[in-house]
Amino acid sequence: MTLLEQWKSRARRLKVDTYALYLAYREPEVPWYAKVVGACVVGYLLSPVDLIPDFSPVLGYLDDLVIVPLGITITVKMIPVTVMDRCRIKARESLENKPRSWVAAGLIVAVWLLLIAVSIAVVMRAVN
Repeated sequence: MTLLEQWKSRARRLKVDTYALYLAYREPEVPWYAKVVGACVVGYLLSPVDLIPDFSPVLGYLDDLVIVPLGITITVKMIPVTVMDRCRIKARESLENKPRSWVAAGLIVAVWLLLIAVSIAVVMRAVN
């Protein structure tokens, strides 16, 4: 297995584990402290605010490459194995069977383009 394939495999596993943590958060057998740590990790992953801004060379992405996988690993170790296995299976099934809507994606892109066009028009009108 090449280095690129290994990284892709780890990224897929990270994606499944992230969604599995979300599913595990909703399970009653998971201890409260695992839920708190898991919520913090997933919240940090989805948050636009980083500890080190991404525009900082190397260090900006290093926190994402270290903190998130480390947090996921720690949280997974806090969750009972049977619960985590069950949540991973659900996460894999859900991610594999996820419907993709190109119409919805196109609509979102169109809305963003419209907002950009309106913003440019407002700025141009204010400048003139």
